[in-house]
Amino acid sequence: MKAFKYLIWFFACALTIAGCKKDNYSLSERPDKSQIKFDVIQDLETDPGGNTVILVNKTPESIAIWDYGTGKSNRDRDTIHFAFAGDYVIKFAAETGGGVVEMDPVTVKVTADNLNYVNDPLWNFLTGGVGQEKTWILDYGDHGIFDGPLSYYEPLTNWQQMQDGTAKLGWAPAWKDNQWIIPEADKASTMTFSLKGGPFMKTHKVTEGVDESGTYFLDADGKTLTTSGATILRSQSFIANATNWNNNLVILSLTENQLQVGVRRTNSEGDYLYVWNFISKEYADNYVPPETGPKLPDAGFDPKFEPGGLLTMITGASGYQTWAIDGAGNAIDWIGKGNGWTKSSNDSRDWGWNASWDAVAGNSWIRFEKNGMKYFRNQEGTVTTGTFTINEATNEVMLNGNLLIQNTGNWMSPASNTLKVIKAFPEESDTKGIWFATSYDAAKDEWFAFHYIKQ
Repeated sequence: MKAFKYLIWFFACALTIAGCKKDNYSLSERPDKSQIKFDVIQDLETDPGGNTVILVNKTPESIAIWDYGTGKSNRDRDTIHFAFAGDYVIKFAAETGGGVVEMDPVTVKVTADNLNYVNDPLWNFLTGGVGQEKTWILDYGDHGIFDGPLSYYEPLTNWQQMQDGTAKLGWAPAWKDNQWIIPEADKASTMTFSLKGGPFMKTHKVTEGVDESGTYFLDADGKTLTTSGATILRSQSFIANATNWNNNLVILSLTENQLQVGVRRTNSEGDYLYVWNFISKEYADNYVPPETGPKLPDAGFDPKFEPGGLLTMITGASGYQTWAIDGAGNAIDWIGKGNGWTKSSNDSRDWGWNASWDAVAGNSWIRFEKNGMKYFRNQEGTVTTGTFTINEATNEVMLNGNLLIQNTGNWMSPASNTLKVIKAFPEESDTKGIWFATSYDAAKDEWFAFHYIKQ
């Protein structure tokens, strides 16, 4: 019996050890090239000259990696078109569980031009047409189209949204105020798209210090651009912020004079769309600035009050007035040299105004009382009190023992208890509200301000 109990104990321990043993995982072995199957088929019925080519990945559980010279693809089955006669080298690789297997290139011979594949108006805008070439430069804000070479849009912004006006702009910085974006030297950088014998692309990049020659493909239906052997003009300091500078770059606008190309940001700053703003060199060379006088400041900027007028406006006709952030309208703005930038809270959505501010604005208010010069803040149900004073000479309101509405932990949360009334409408405050500036950037002559409206 003792021996029997010992055997039971021994097998139980063995089973326990076996159950606790770690699995030994390993990658699959890389397949031999003979195991990789793919087809490159010229569709001679569609194009007797061989312009239409069908690419087929026939290798199960693999990801296709195609490079056909004028573009790239990861589709298992894709149809491509070569508009011009010539020899084209098609490279295929299969990404498998054991690694990437590169196959021998396949050369296809196209014996005739089929210019139907490049006769879309967008091809003409980009290149000037068959047999032509067109040079583009980044717009530094000097030619009446864009304010600078770079705009920020939400990640999935597309052509149709730009056309119908629903694209969500994050930021469109003026280069003159944000020269950190790209050096002035890159005003001399150029990017040329050609249809002289083929879809060829050349770049001259000053600060990158390179001259590139390559090819490109414009998907006029999908509104994307793919390049090979060259990349679009960009700021050298932004290159590491995105991993894809070649494949399926989104075209957001393309006309005779302007081009916008979007590249997804992939670094730790988070997903966003860098949109590079180009103008044709011919347009830039022939641009004549319109004759205009100095830009007038926004209506209501640096308001003038009668003695006691500012106090009357913020405390109301009855001696007390409640105000709230205009979250549903235009809640915040950067007012530079008298001119605001935002038209609505969505203009700075997510990187500035965001959902947490929406919540705060919807549940908070402030109130000024003339009797005793009292100030109240309801911060999402918590009411704090203090007093305030006014400097009529500077249009400043000083809060004693309190602040404007807060959003704890957010970088825009106002920390100053001195508020500059930077925009106001003494006769129209019921409908237009008041702008309280909480900080000032002397180098840009720019105020950061919150827009409050009457409740």
